[in-house]
Amino acid sequence: MGMGNTTLFGMMTEKMTWLGQRQRVLAQNVANADTPDYNARDLKPLNFKDSMSRQAAPVTLAVSDPRHVALPQDTARFRENQEQKSYEVSIDENSVVLEEQMMKLSQTAGDFTLATNIYRKYMQLHRAALGRGGQGG
Repeated sequence: MGMGNTTLFGMMTEKMTWLGQRQRVLAQNVANADTPDYNARDLKPLNFKDSMSRQAAPVTLAVSDPRHVALPQDTARFRENQEQKSYEVSIDENSVVLEEQMMKLSQTAGDFTLATNIYRKYMQLHRAALGRGGQGG
């Protein structure tokens, strides 16, 4: 089993992918701050439970009777949500508040740094376990 097949590595990859997509959506909000009638968007928060169910091996029910019901398969990826109405709306009905978007961008960058550091420590742990040393990286 390679390191890329572990649940932790898969969840970190999922989180970093979500953060990258969120950064793109928030950057679009900032870019459209002066666009009339533009509504700010954000991604649906990443749910740990949903992430675990996607990363774990699929579980199927043993069907010994045709009347048994199969589990539904969740195929949805990250969903974009329109942000709820802000307390601040411009004259041209644009709901982008730059301060809010900058705070979200900063939070996203911090979360990405955290995920990167966890990944680095995870790799150091594997190197140490394999006798290749836990330093560097």
